[in-house]
Amino acid sequence: MSDAIVSIRNVTKAFPGGVTAVDNVSLDIAQNEFFALLGPSGCGKTTLLRMISGLEMPSSGQIIIGGEDMAFTPPNKRPTNMVFQSYAVFPHMTVEQNIAYGLKVTGVPSDEIRRRVGEALEMVKLTALAARKPDQMSGGQRQRVALARALVKRPKVLLLDEPLSALDAKLRDDMRLELTRLQETVGITFIIVTHDQDEALSMASRIAVMDRGSVQQVATPAELYEHPRSRFVADFIGKVNLIDARVHRQIGRKVDCEVKGLGRMEVASDGLVGAQVAIAIRPEKLKIAVSEPAAAIRVHGKVRDVAYYGDTSHVVVEAADGLMLSVNVQNETRRGGAGVERGQPVWVHWSPEDSIVLSE
Repeated sequence: MSDAIVSIRNVTKAFPGGVTAVDNVSLDIAQNEFFALLGPSGCGKTTLLRMISGLEMPSSGQIIIGGEDMAFTPPNKRPTNMVFQSYAVFPHMTVEQNIAYGLKVTGVPSDEIRRRVGEALEMVKLTALAARKPDQMSGGQRQRVALARALVKRPKVLLLDEPLSALDAKLRDDMRLELTRLQETVGITFIIVTHDQDEALSMASRIAVMDRGSVQQVATPAELYEHPRSRFVADFIGKVNLIDARVHRQIGRKVDCEVKGLGRMEVASDGLVGAQVAIAIRPEKLKIAVSEPAAAIRVHGKVRDVAYYGDTSHVVVEAADGLMLSVNVQNETRRGGAGVERGQPVWVHWSPEDSIVLSE
């Protein structure tokens, strides 16, 4: 990538005891990009972020920031700054003093400190709270103090380690919008680590999905969701129905296979697959009908469970061979509910183009 601000080249991190936290990872992260490292606990995403920041050193590989290999450069010599999950603001200092601290210790002149702190306060909308101390503020406000303190030093790359995990659900939603707006305003590269799929999908321009120290796929949120390359990515990004299938033959871009509970069918495939595959269909792509539809793919079953979530209802339908299908139904009227109940016979149907063939 020609405009990469961060290039990770064959980076491995092995800890004593034979634990390899990051295994030969290569990534390019663009200038002014909002990039997410996403994966389950223990996948290596935080270790990778800490190596970018300089808090961990790689066992091998290069970490190039702004064209310079900084794999073994101390954190204070890198053009990066980090916002931690715990905020790490000083409780005995005011908001203004917290933000100014990093500039003071590096010897920035007092006039410039005042100007830059004022700009940072305005950026995170905390000007009116400049004289407050952290214990007089909400969690979201303290998080914004931590962001301002990091941004005031004008790093080329801002690193965010699970920055919203300590906030309640409503505040997390608000802060996602704040972070996206802030990144667009300051125009620098943000790299966020998260295990929350919704967080990554709603904020990042690109996402690297990690598992067991390796990067499984790097793509835009829409591409990851609609075109996952593996069973792991499909299952980790959002909800999905995964149906086992056995391939009989592949003709061009179509796969002729025997699908559990559905019988023989042809499904489009982006590439060559093995003998055993999974057919993936997102729950919102499935439709429920009380009478047999004319759809190309349809299966008869019985409603096993219905869960109401306000805007949607989640319906589980049990079909032949123990096949369980999860269906998301949009609750479009004030009557609420999915329009079906437990034990009711129904048909589930979907379009062939909404099926994804996964060989891993």
